Order: sequence, then C-alpha cells, then structure tokens
Amino acid sequence: MKTSALQSPAPDTFPQWVLWCVGSLLAFSLIAVGLVRITGNGPDQLSAAITAERSLRFEDRPDGGVSVIDGNTGQLLTVMRGEQGFLRGTVRALARDRRSHQIGAELPFRLIARTDGRLALYDPLTGHRVDLESFGPDNAAVFAQFLTVKPAAGSN
Repeated sequence: MKTSALQSPAPDTFPQWVLWCVGSLLAFSLIAVGLVRITGNGPDQLSAAITAERSLRFEDRPDGGVSVIDGNTGQLLTVMRGEQGFLRGTVRALARDRRSHQIGAELPFRLIARTDGRLALYDPLTGHRVDLESFGPDNAAVFAQFLTVKPAAGSN
C-alpha cells in the first residue's frame, strides 16, 4: 500500500478543556460581580454606624516614648514606651501623607470604632484612613485602648 504524497495534514485542533476552563472562569467572575453588586457587599458599601470615637494627637518624646494626647482637651492620655512598631508605623504613614500635602501635625487624627467591629484611624485633613483590624486583633488592640483610657493623673 502506497501512501500519497499529497495527503492533507490533520487539522489543528484546540483542546476543548481549555475552552471549558476559560468559560467557567468567565462565568464565575460574572456571577461573583453580579452578587456583590446586588447584595451591596462591595468595597463601596456604606460604613457601619460609629459606636465610639476619639480625637488623638501623637508626639515623639525625648526619652523615645510616644505621648498619646486627647485631641479635644489636650490632656495626656498615656505614654507608650518601648519599640511600639505598629503604633509608630501607622502614625508615621499618616503624618508622612500630611507632610506631602504641606499640612502640619497640630490637628488630631480620629480613632473610630464601628458597630461591625471595625476600627480605623482617620485623618480628617487628608481623608485617608488606616483600617486597623486588617492588621490583626493584637495590633488593633494597641489603638482600641485609647477609646476608653482616662487622662493621666496631673496631665495638662
């Protein structure tokens, strides 16, 4: 049996499983986006009601600590000693943002607790906020204590 030299080559075929995977991924994405839009659970959802709020100023101390000052009364609430990496990093990020907008550090930040358990440090001057619960409960607790702490004795 002799094979013909003019035999046409087999047609190229695209694997059907790839098309099924791409189609499934596309369908999943459309359904997920549709559900988020319908239920209102997207990133543009309304914020939960505020349960507690406090204006705070933070100042570095010569001894390496950080003074936490009530933004309304000017009273010293506490002095955070030690490294305090999360507290310092969070406050410095917001302060750096203020400096980039040529805004001073005199006006306080707002610490806001919401009914859904979220806690945020908000800068009313720049509009930026740090969602503290995103960094875990231990880091959020560093700031949560300032909602209830009373002014230090003899502070002005």
